[in-house]
Amino acid sequence: QVQLVESGGGLVQAGGSLRLSCAASGTIFSINTMAWYRQAPGKQRELVATIASDGNTNSADSVKGRFTISRDDAKNTVYLQMNSLKSEDTAVYYCWMSVKRRNFMSFVAYWGQGTQVTVSS
Repeated sequence: QVQLVESGGGLVQAGGSLRLSCAASGTIFSINTMAWYRQAPGKQRELVATIASDGNTNSADSVKGRFTISRDDAKNTVYLQMNSLKSEDTAVYYCWMSVKRRNFMSFVAYWGQGTQVTVSS
């Protein structure tokens, strides 16, 4: 009943940039942690970056200095700004959020549907 809808993926040349967006809809009271994961062909899903409700961020070593996670709580949206893209960044990117719904006592985790990012070299 809470949906995370992703957008912004596509095909880009190495060295280029993309910005991914993920917006949550539904009866949402608040969102704690937001995160981005990715899964490349033949690989396990890996954590890319997280952002806490206080704005504290963490990112994987492979993307530090290139990717920036941010959030807009007024829009229930998390962003991933990806710069200096490499072919190794090619993957399906998934957003994740811990959501507190109205009339619920606890946070529940939700996943986006995934968006393809392809970096050509």
